[in-house]
Amino acid sequence: MNSVKTVLLLGLLSGVLLVGGQAVGGKNGLILGLGLAVAMNFFGYFFSDKMALSMYGAQPVTPTENPDVYRRIGPMTQELCRRMNLPVPKLWVLPEESPNAFATGRDPQHGSVAVSAGLLHYMNDAEVEGVIAHELGHILNRDILISSVAATIASAITFLGRMAMFTGGGHRDEEGRGGGGAGALIMMIVAPIGALLIQMAISRTREFGADAAAAKYTGSPDGLVSALSKLDAYSKRIPMDANPSTAHMFIVQPFSGGGLMKLFSTHPPIEERIAALRQFAS
Repeated sequence: MNSVKTVLLLGLLSGVLLVGGQAVGGKNGLILGLGLAVAMNFFGYFFSDKMALSMYGAQPVTPTENPDVYRRIGPMTQELCRRMNLPVPKLWVLPEESPNAFATGRDPQHGSVAVSAGLLHYMNDAEVEGVIAHELGHILNRDILISSVAATIASAITFLGRMAMFTGGGHRDEEGRGGGGAGALIMMIVAPIGALLIQMAISRTREFGADAAAAKYTGSPDGLVSALSKLDAYSKRIPMDANPSTAHMFIVQPFSGGGLMKLFSTHPPIEERIAALRQFAS
């Protein structure tokens, strides 16, 4: 079922690229949109993890690179992977004060887990273990491919929206008549919203599954419950300058904006996630 949802959702994102390309540049724009869709799906499959990690300046965590961080999270990650029967992913640290984390990669054999420096600073070991177990839950449930590819295609949709803003979508049909202004306006407004809604559908249901996996394989939901409470509070106090196209990859929404931004949250409310974890415990 996950595979069917993946194909449908990525097809929707690719469709937005095609419609957006036509709105911006007519027939030539449609061809551009098709080329972008094919290229982004290919690039997203093989290289989206590297794009996401480089976007946030991720630094490798190994016994020789960032050894202090490795001593703290390496052994717990290995033990969790043993319990989940997963290959040990590559570990990374993000130079971000705001506490957060994400997993990426095209399959469990090519998985990566990245945690921010702020997460390690503000969380105790039980909380860090809960967060890492959550990210490993995404790898276990094979959520990471669709999340990574969706981030790549959403970036392309954002690029088309900016093209529409600067060009006005002006293109000429085969008879040389100008047009496309209304289409460009629609693209500028609807395409980013469409991308966010699709990303929301991708992420919201999967967060509960990763939370449940964390509770199961750590043996208790308490660490993750405490971590989610802290993450929610600190994300508002220390906002992260995150790219909107990758917001759905993080364990909590890396934005503190209110108003309309709440309508496009890519994550379920923290209160619902904590309630589900407590119900799991009972």
